[in-house]
Amino acid sequence: MTIEARIRELGNRHRSLDETIQRETRSPASDSLHVRELKQQKLRLKEEITSLEARAH
Repeated sequence: MTIEARIRELGNRHRSLDETIQRETRSPASDSLHVRELKQQKLRLKEEITSLEARAH
C-alpha cells in the first residue's frame, strides 16, 4: 500500500470516528468513557496521518 493510500484510509477512519463521536455526544445515554476512548483513537489516527504526510512530502 502506498503512503497516499494509507493516508486516505486513515482519513476515512478519522472521519468515521468523528461522526460516531458526534452521534454519541448527542445521545442522552452517551457513555463519557466510551466517547473519551473514541477521541483518543481519533487523535492517534490524526497523529499517524500527520506523520505519513510529512514523510510523503
